Amino acid sequence: AVVSDDDEPPLPFADAAFDLVVSRHPVHAWWTEIARVLRPGGCYFSQEVGPASVFELVEYFLGPQPPEGRAARDPERARAAAEAVGLDVVDLRTASLRTEFHDIGAVVYFLRKVIWMVPGFTVDGYRDRLAALHRRIETEGPFVATTTRFLIEAVKPS
Repeated sequence: AVVSDDDEPPLPFADAAFDLVVSRHPVHAWWTEIARVLRPGGCYFSQEVGPASVFELVEYFLGPQPPEGRAARDPERARAAAEAVGLDVVDLRTASLRTEFHDIGAVVYFLRKVIWMVPGFTVDGYRDRLAALHRRIETEGPFVATTTRFLIEAVKPS
């Protein structure tokens, strides 16, 4: 079943309803709810945004960010939260991927789609920084950032 909800507990399912729960880029992994809806032996599988993803772009527009901003979405925190509700983490892996912005239009598109990266982003509000970045891309080549992701697989003990 594919169900859209308001991303607030409780999930609209019975206890032990599923053998598999999958998620991609959850804002919050509601671990108590995930454990509740999994059957014994059931698996949760998720690909999530990792720590400091595309942070080079964030800091270009917002300046240096506090260390806790870089540590958000820590895969080890996800492991601890899953284990705290009784799930066994059987796989946890991370990836760092090179991301290149070849023109300012791609930067604007990205920031308008991923609205939490630079809160309140508008072209008018960041016109000077955008123009400077445009010139930089034209003279030095693509703006390079690092996208991070992690994959977590957790199983409810039988």
